[in-house]
Amino acid sequence: MGILVHVLLTAVAVWVATLIPGIDLGEGASTPAKIGTLLGVALLFGLVNAVVKPLVKFFGCLFYLVTLGLIGLVVNALLFWLTGWLANELGLPFDVTGFWPAFWGAIIVALTSWVLNLVYDRVTD
Repeated sequence: MGILVHVLLTAVAVWVATLIPGIDLGEGASTPAKIGTLLGVALLFGLVNAVVKPLVKFFGCLFYLVTLGLIGLVVNALLFWLTGWLANELGLPFDVTGFWPAFWGAIIVALTSWVLNLVYDRVTD
């Protein structure tokens, strides 16, 4: 049940990130199609973060130390951009058009997910 809730909260966070110019959720799609796309992108983003991010952190640990962790913002942006590319390859109408939309979108997704998880933890306790 926890994974399902996490995917749903991430889907809401990705939906909020679509407010950023350059992050598009498909023009003219129906509401159920958009919800399905958001759920698919949230699941894909979780998989990318679970598989690729630990490898990047391991091989790039020196960069994390030298930049005092600020490279993490760039890594998150690149992973969000990769998620957009993978979504297109899998036929999901989710586009991230460049680095800067991915940068701001990743920040929005991280902050929104954090707030939603705080609220969810408060409600369920």
